[in-house]
Amino acid sequence: MSVLLIPNPTKDEGLTVTRRAARILQQSGQTILMPDALQSGKPLPGVICLPEADAYAKADCVVTVGGDGTLLRAGKTCARLGLPVLGVNLGRTGFLATCEVAELEDKLQRLAAGDFTVSPRLMLKAQTEGWQGEALNDVVIFGRSRLHPMDYRVLCDGTPVGHYRSDGLIFATPTGSTAYSFSAGGPVLDADAPVLVLTPVCSHEAGAAPIVFGKGRTLHITADADNRDSCYVSADSDALCDLHPGETLQITAAENTVKLVSFAKAEQFDALANKLMRR
Repeated sequence: MSVLLIPNPTKDEGLTVTRRAARILQQSGQTILMPDALQSGKPLPGVICLPEADAYAKADCVVTVGGDGTLLRAGKTCARLGLPVLGVNLGRTGFLATCEVAELEDKLQRLAAGDFTVSPRLMLKAQTEGWQGEALNDVVIFGRSRLHPMDYRVLCDGTPVGHYRSDGLIFATPTGSTAYSFSAGGPVLDADAPVLVLTPVCSHEAGAAPIVFGKGRTLHITADADNRDSCYVSADSDALCDLHPGETLQITAAENTVKLVSFAKAEQFDALANKLMRR
């Protein structure tokens, strides 16, 4: 099996953890790949460095070394290519990157032995005229200046479901329900649930509660023509586009899913519960 390592050099200084991961996987008989642009310092012994596109094309699975953001960035390419991905957590929380450094040897050996399952995670597709983005966590709309609330109208399959005067709107997947949506008062969703959730941010409407939609729904969000400023649309805090007054954003479930490597459902649930309790 060929394993592609995607390190975050900012979090893994000197690629210390990445080197350790490479050694464990090599001792288990795996071929180790890495994008040459992420090579830092001394070369990693036995690691094949290739242009990123070539490295992904030759990989059977991907291991990210960093935080959830590192996995989010790699996840979109993994989804498109159907590659399972395991995240080694060097961040503060690690809801997605579920392998802690202390578990590195055990979980990488199990990965090499094929002793794992794959958890397909829903992604969202957001598009306007001339732009589209995909998100594993969430799509967020917010005012460009953030100095005053904006007005938004939301339709589900053509039926009006709400008018919001708020600082923004969050559209989260079940995976992303533990991120920004949770901080804004949204529910924690079962990762396997075929749904998405709309959570308003600091709404001026009394009783503006989050709404859960089935993944087969098509949502249209229009920035009111009377808004005095443009809005930004963000997909996983990365892909950005402008949404001008009167323009509409469409959100649907994406065709592809991100296949997260999982070792034990009970173990993953306990870890998630503990992380939520610590927040």
